[in-house]
Amino acid sequence: MTAKSAAAAARSTVHGYPRQGRGRELKKAIEGYWKGRVDADALRTTAAELRRTNWQHLTEAGIHEVPTGDFSYYDHVLDTSVMVGAIPARHRAAVELDALDGYFAMARGTQDVAPLEMTKWFDTNYHYLVPELGPDTVFTADSTKQVSELKEALALGLTARPVLVGPVTYLLLAKPAPGVAADFEPLTLLDRLLPVYAEVLADLRAAGAEWVQLDEPALVQDRTPAELNAAMRAYRDLGGLTDRPQILVASYFDRLGEALHVLAKAPVEGLALDFTEAAAANLDDLAAVGGLPGKRLVAGVVNGRNVWVNDLTKSLATLGTLLGLAERVDVAASCSLLHVPLDAAAERDIEPQILRWLAFARQKTAEIVTLAKGLAQGTDTIAAELAANRADLASRAGSALTSDPAVRARAAAVTDVDARRSRPYDERTAAQRAHLGLPPLPTTTIGSFPQTAELRTARADLRARRVDTAGYEERIRAEIQEVISFQEKTGLDVLVHGEPERNDMVQYFAEQLTGYLATQHGWVQSYGTRYVRPPILAGDISRPEPMTVRWTTYAQSLTGRPVKGMLTGPVTMLAWSFVRDDQPLGDTARQVALALRDEVDDLEAAGTSVIQVDEPALRETLPLRAADREAYLAWATEAFRLTTAGVRPETQIHTHMCYAEFGDIVQAIDDLDADVISLEAARSHMQVARELAEHGYPREAGPGVYDIHSPRVPSADETAALLRKGLEAIPAERLWVNPDCGLKTRGWPETRASLENLVAAARTVRAELAGS
Repeated sequence: MTAKSAAAAARSTVHGYPRQGRGRELKKAIEGYWKGRVDADALRTTAAELRRTNWQHLTEAGIHEVPTGDFSYYDHVLDTSVMVGAIPARHRAAVELDALDGYFAMARGTQDVAPLEMTKWFDTNYHYLVPELGPDTVFTADSTKQVSELKEALALGLTARPVLVGPVTYLLLAKPAPGVAADFEPLTLLDRLLPVYAEVLADLRAAGAEWVQLDEPALVQDRTPAELNAAMRAYRDLGGLTDRPQILVASYFDRLGEALHVLAKAPVEGLALDFTEAAAANLDDLAAVGGLPGKRLVAGVVNGRNVWVNDLTKSLATLGTLLGLAERVDVAASCSLLHVPLDAAAERDIEPQILRWLAFARQKTAEIVTLAKGLAQGTDTIAAELAANRADLASRAGSALTSDPAVRARAAAVTDVDARRSRPYDERTAAQRAHLGLPPLPTTTIGSFPQTAELRTARADLRARRVDTAGYEERIRAEIQEVISFQEKTGLDVLVHGEPERNDMVQYFAEQLTGYLATQHGWVQSYGTRYVRPPILAGDISRPEPMTVRWTTYAQSLTGRPVKGMLTGPVTMLAWSFVRDDQPLGDTARQVALALRDEVDDLEAAGTSVIQVDEPALRETLPLRAADREAYLAWATEAFRLTTAGVRPETQIHTHMCYAEFGDIVQAIDDLDADVISLEAARSHMQVARELAEHGYPREAGPGVYDIHSPRVPSADETAALLRKGLEAIPAERLWVNPDCGLKTRGWPETRASLENLVAAARTVRAELAGS
């Protein structure tokens, strides 16, 4: 096919779409099911309606081929575990008794059975459920979900493409099951898994699938020769099947690099590549391997992870270059649109001049359709769209919102001294212990307490002016009093005010900083039914006035025990926002750090002796390629130190991280120079404590002993057992006792019981240490 005929054949598609619905109907239905207010049939009906609505919108917008199988009740990796029969032994009885309840038990756990571990999906803020595999794992195909959803779409008369997690990525995401040797490599199960994928492909072919997409984002990371060989074998074998649909292997989030050579030669019919941001290197790499003669190329030229309008002219130029490199070039987003909100048109509080800069899932869909039309029919057919796009880009580039000379001058004046504490850790810790007078194994929480329906209603009433500010603040004061009283009675050593006034750990601060935009309906899935509204970082950042001092000071006035000041760190403020794409991330991080430094200084001046600056996103923002990591960690750790370095030696700086693989960043954790770090550890059975010990981490640490993402209440004995395991890696004088994460998503009954058990466990182990 010539470049001209390839252009004429260009079609539009997407890899996936937001699942929740315009009003988060899926969240409400699932949580209603958990609480017994919605039955299984009603939940399934809601899910089917959402799928149909998504497909119809995509088709009406002009998308030629819709995805199926991307919809999930909780997580698409968990769906894959079900598809291949990788059900942990502890959950098999529940799954056999009721497939839906067993599915949710794997995701959330029960009082008697722990859930699957949860961690971040590559460098996004989406969380997936980690498959648990071992040498005895037996895979069995169950394509029920994939086939039924395909048939739903085909029954509507749509061209549909099932989307599955690919076998290599699935195994590379997996971990050894409990009781399996830690050095077991799940990838050794590939030959056992491929026949199951073959069976699923045959089932989808029989159901009417012409194409099936197999997602292999793990191949954009640095991979060993053995792993690349596994990818070669996987797609040699799957491509060699006779009873299968055509196969599209998809990658995203970065360049394929060495894996492109493997997949370009594989006997599959198509590849999907990311041509945005750093992944533009895919263009050079694709040319270097001689293109994809005879194959379909799905070109991800619209950024599926950020919210800024696409530069249509630039994307058309990229697409034009690609025409000579494949038999057929189709247009898509760089990845699933799961990672962006649904519709910018729903926003009523953003100025129209700024709103025109934004593209959520629906707007990105329109961009994809426009680009496909321009590629297939010529730019004259989209002249109006191109003119409007150029005006939108010029409006943003020339806006006063994007540049504040005072902020830029302050950031430029920063020196190395500004990011260093005045005393080394050994001197600081002695001063802090004398000042705080804490017992061995001090107990604390991560920050937030349950966000009850009453608190959410109070905030909604304030926004709607059903209550005045005085009435709202009285409600907040009462909640803080209750939280402080409970913590004192329970026996916690370092208290928190509970954050009742905060809607989200990033949004709350973003709403008080210049340069940020907040949305009303910009919900994005974080995990399961947990949705967040990431703010939009549109301009230079500064802090007009204190943000947390008032409520922290009030909480401290209610108790003689230390109350932590609670802030979100600069890297997390970036990672959990939609960031600027018009300046380096390190420059933006420095601006945010300086704004937060002002807050830290004000907290200390108000008498706060313990200040926690959370950085749960430090690991997830780590570049996927090792060659890019040193530069990132340099500015990321500097930003944290710049935030915290101005305090006195006796002021104790904490940080917190959760739900990520920490082994790759232990040195960076050390470089933060925090006095205390708390980390997720309950689901991974204290793995992070061992990693810290192997590194020789010299500071205090609190590996979590209570998994807050599950409704189950761990007993005091279970908590004590985890604490003893932590002591095997971290000496008692440096070990803290805390949950994995904040308690915002939990209810008060389980919170009370779990924290009472946590304190009891700490007392038990303290007594054991004293008697030893």
